[in-house]
Amino acid sequence: MGGNGWAATGPYQEDLRAAFRRAQQQELAEDDHGFPGQGIVELWEDEDWREYILTGGTGTVLDFYALIDAGAGDQEAMMRPLTEGEIRSWAPDGRPTREQWDASISQLLAPVGRAIGRCTVLYRDGEPAEVAYWGCTAD
Repeated sequence: MGGNGWAATGPYQEDLRAAFRRAQQQELAEDDHGFPGQGIVELWEDEDWREYILTGGTGTVLDFYALIDAGAGDQEAMMRPLTEGEIRSWAPDGRPTREQWDASISQLLAPVGRAIGRCTVLYRDGEPAEVAYWGCTAD
């Protein structure tokens, strides 16, 4: 199989790691994927969960263990914010809107390999409004 691309948005928080964990908590509250009563950290410590993710995944922010620094490069099962240069390639002013993201998602998904996630802050009226997440399942 070749992995499946997906995209979603979540609530904005200035601390992107906190926003990422919040998005994961919300997703897990909607669907525990057959792993009831566990938080995201507990899930990633569960060998069955890791196998579930690496052989299919959820197509959501739950497929990623942590949010890493933008300059760290892509790492399997990690969500990475875009660098400034990556943002400006499709949002020249460096403050992407939801409309720009929606129009660019195919372009943004194209370089994302299996088990790789990316994110960026989206702006409304010049102010941070939400966080966009996208990635590819590991399968």
